[in-house]
Amino acid sequence: MKLNQIINLHKGLTPFVVLSLMAIYDNFSIPAWIYLSLHGTYGILWLLKEKLFPDPYFKDEMGFLTSITGFIFLGSYWVAPFILISSQKLIPNFIIAGCVSIYIIGVFLHFASDSQKYFTLKLKKELITEGFFKYSRNTNYLGEILIYLSFAILSMNIIPFIILLIFFIIVFYPRMIKKDKSLKKYEGFDEYKANSGLILPKFNE
Repeated sequence: MKLNQIINLHKGLTPFVVLSLMAIYDNFSIPAWIYLSLHGTYGILWLLKEKLFPDPYFKDEMGFLTSITGFIFLGSYWVAPFILISSQKLIPNFIIAGCVSIYIIGVFLHFASDSQKYFTLKLKKELITEGFFKYSRNTNYLGEILIYLSFAILSMNIIPFIILLIFFIIVFYPRMIKKDKSLKKYEGFDEYKANSGLILPKFNE
């Protein structure tokens, strides 16, 4: 299987997994519905992104065992809804509002920056130093991390935060370092690197 097929399967199954958890634990509370709305729409948006501006990085072929391992690894993102729904927690309204706000910002940064990168590189292979990438070299990853951070906060449990940290260490950070190395071939990269953040925005003006 290709990496994108594994990811798409996970994203597409997420709404059904969350709904199943709600049915199993008979939890149809507002926090559960909010979680379904957030994580479910993220999965749908991801599948739309895959059709409109796919990431070529995710086209890599993977062996059977690697595919199974990768899917299980991605499945750890379902720990957050499991904890939230099975524990029958009552989530304060200000926490819910904060999570929705973080999610919206994350979705905006993630998909808009991915769109800019895809269509810019489609026209010309060049260093992107404007728009969403002016202050941060990895705005798309920042957005994705904010999305999963909102899910972790909504669960009100430390475990999803640990899972997100693990993903950052073994997935996001290595990809960002690899990207920096690949961009060194472009003229002006050193100046761009000095004036932008690896993931958090670096404002110099």
